[in-house]
Amino acid sequence: MTRTNDIIDSLVADLRPVPRHALARRFAVGIAVGLAISFLLQISLFGYRHDMPQVFMVPAFWAKSVYNAALALTAFAALYALAHPDGSANRSFLAAALIFAAMALLAMMQLSMMPAETHHALIMGFSSLYCPFFILGFGLPVFIANIWILRRAAPTNLRLCGFAAGLAAGAAGAWVYSWFCRENGMAFVAIWYTLSILGVGAIGALLGPKLLRW
Repeated sequence: MTRTNDIIDSLVADLRPVPRHALARRFAVGIAVGLAISFLLQISLFGYRHDMPQVFMVPAFWAKSVYNAALALTAFAALYALAHPDGSANRSFLAAALIFAAMALLAMMQLSMMPAETHHALIMGFSSLYCPFFILGFGLPVFIANIWILRRAAPTNLRLCGFAAGLAAGAAGAWVYSWFCRENGMAFVAIWYTLSILGVGAIGALLGPKLLRW
């Protein structure tokens, strides 16, 4: 009868030490490639914005860009934590909630300073029907990259990890889309961008247990 020690030796015979910071490097590569593909996809669909010098002078553009970038960073931080067996993302999710609260406050301030007849345009904009689909589309390459990253990690809460992967991808896709989007209503960003990001997160939560199963 094969002894227990012999079985253990046979299981670990081909193990190799994992390079230090291997997961962090994998995150960096995956995110960079996913974002690059998203930007190339946007350029192929919409082309370059020739009014970017003027857009850079609009505070709403920077508020929209910073909002999505900040959400993406916190979601990636949550994803990195959840990629480890004992990782907790509570602080990252709390930070994301505070970022949303700041955007909601900014939206209320903008609405309070504008005439009532402009509120509908600031909330609904002219692209609320298709904005979520663009955010999903531009987030898809990043979501695929996130799954590629996690396949070499050790997440234990697969649904929550999938949710974080979707949130990060949705926020990254929203950030890419914000460079083309011409909406300047902070309420539009707080509502439609956030719902779109949460939608990608929900898709990630549904697919997580299937795509990340050990």
